[in-house]
Amino acid sequence: MLKTKYSFWLVLILSLVLTACGSRKYTVKSDTKAAKAADAMSNLKSKQLYRFITDWTGVKYRFGGLDKSGIDCSGFAFLLEKEIYGVTLPRISRDQAKAVNKKSIDNLKEGDLVFFSFGGNDVDHVGVYLNNGFFVHASTNRGVIVDDLNLPAYQRVLVKSGSVN
Repeated sequence: MLKTKYSFWLVLILSLVLTACGSRKYTVKSDTKAAKAADAMSNLKSKQLYRFITDWTGVKYRFGGLDKSGIDCSGFAFLLEKEIYGVTLPRISRDQAKAVNKKSIDNLKEGDLVFFSFGGNDVDHVGVYLNNGFFVHASTNRGVIVDDLNLPAYQRVLVKSGSVN
């Protein structure tokens, strides 16, 4: 009888301890850059665009690259616009910038293009606008990634934005 009582209390205490540990709630700060980027992705209107981006996220940057072994920014924009929107862009970012209808950054819509000049006056980088100030591009350091267009590093070098239609 004593052994049964002891076993009962042992099982009860163990159950309480284990369920207490399992019910601990972890919170994620919703104001982090990653959370905001995830929010931008979840708010995409086009699920096909969502799948395209998640399929390419993390692919490393390779100048002149056009496949999953490495891709550059203009190649990524070229493939995305062709596959998702059926639009054939020029292959080079400078030429892509010439092909878009200029638009205010405040009027950008999902799939519009944003152009940057990191090395002087000429366009030398391109990304695709998503929503809420976020865009996707092939970063030279981080590969294909969703990034915040409002970061000062991008605002300083943003030279054009617009749509291809």
